Amino acid sequence: MMKALVWEAARAMRLREEREPTAAADEVLIKVRHAGICGSELSGYLGHNALRVPPLIMGHEFAGEIVALGPLVPAFRPDLTLGELVTVNPLWYCGVCAACAAGLNQLCVSRRLLGAHRPGAFAELICAPAKQVHRLPAGMDTRAGALTEPVGCAVRIADLAGAVADVDCLIVGAGPIGLLSLQMLRYNGAARVFIAEIDEARLEMGAALGGIPLQPRETDPVAAVLAATAGAGVAVSVDAVGSAVTRAQCVAATRASGKLILSGLHEESSAMPVAEMIRKEIHAQGAFAYSPANFARALELLSQGKITLDPWIEEAPLGDGGAWFERLLDTPGAVSKVLLLPAL
Repeated sequence: MMKALVWEAARAMRLREEREPTAAADEVLIKVRHAGICGSELSGYLGHNALRVPPLIMGHEFAGEIVALGPLVPAFRPDLTLGELVTVNPLWYCGVCAACAAGLNQLCVSRRLLGAHRPGAFAELICAPAKQVHRLPAGMDTRAGALTEPVGCAVRIADLAGAVADVDCLIVGAGPIGLLSLQMLRYNGAARVFIAEIDEARLEMGAALGGIPLQPRETDPVAAVLAATAGAGVAVSVDAVGSAVTRAQCVAATRASGKLILSGLHEESSAMPVAEMIRKEIHAQGAFAYSPANFARALELLSQGKITLDPWIEEAPLGDGGAWFERLLDTPGAVSKVLLLPAL
């Protein structure tokens, strides 16, 4: 038996004894050392996400140690050995559909997610397809390795933003994806990256990472951006919240022929100022997860120390997970990412 944090119903999580999983022929068994709480899991925790159905062991941002190999694994992944520190791309895919053939495996028509369609990493042990496993580079610990998945999302956003060297950008929302996207846009050479966030502690994190902070409770972020850009607006805006208000703010702050990257999923649907988008010929682009190449690039950037969420990462025992879900919903404060420690 093993300990696992099980989501049982809306706003109900409990540490339980669960049967240990056994690796299938093409899988590895991983002892989870660090597992991050994702914003999408917060909506699932509230019962607002149809992808997740209780009872469920969530958790798809993680890293740990290989403790068992399925019998077929040595033949096609001889690089994977017992004791190896690894992370896992939690989105697995068919590999043969049109999206997969184009390298967009995250858009596979039959994609599945660890921690949603099958048990996730909020447990002492997890099974994962060997083809999805990535060895951590030499010197990288599992604390950093567990960030690969959210960094992959930011790499995807930056790829979709395109060439941003010497142009101004805006990010609305300073949660983990907003903070990581800020770093990616700056890494790619953006002139200025404005960041709007109502939570003062998170706004301070954005400022510390080089963003130009905008507090919507004190000033209109759209007016501030337009004033700073001589009325033109930014070349790229990223909505990392996903509400009607934040989506409209991004449209209003984006210059004619600029790009709007939609990443936040706070509201499944909302009104959009489409007439303004038409008149300004704004290119709107959804950003979902990451391609395998984005995931690999994220691991590389983390290993090089180019992107981080320190010093605002909190580590906590697995049994404290439910309390952390509640805090992240209400008053997260100066916390960029919570990493649960199942293997304590």
